[in-house]
Amino acid sequence: MSVSCINPPELPPLPGVLSHAVAVPELGLVYTSGQVAWDKNGELVGGDDLAAQFEKAYDNVELALRAAGSSRERIIKETIYIAGYTTDRAAELVGMITAARKGTPTPPASTAVGVASLYTDGFLVEIEVVATL
Repeated sequence: MSVSCINPPELPPLPGVLSHAVAVPELGLVYTSGQVAWDKNGELVGGDDLAAQFEKAYDNVELALRAAGSSRERIIKETIYIAGYTTDRAAELVGMITAARKGTPTPPASTAVGVASLYTDGFLVEIEVVATL
């Protein structure tokens, strides 16, 4: 089975032990690493605004998917990690997810996980997905 490591130039370079995405053509699937709100230089985008970070992280997911030959419309499973999440933010989270999906017709399976912290200080959300090719 062949596997393609995907590291688009619009996303920051990763250490040689990681890829932004991995495509498995024989299975028709692409898996992304968790994407955060960073620019191509690895700098945080969105400051302490969860909604702004969510939008940028989801846009980065789409960059990885497009480089692999997929798109946000083809996401079948997403996992969303949120630093400091509390249940009183559920409605806000649903709103951010709805906005990020930009009207995709079929909602994917989704899991939201509250965590103490993420990749490094300042990052509030990390999103990983599985999509079809």
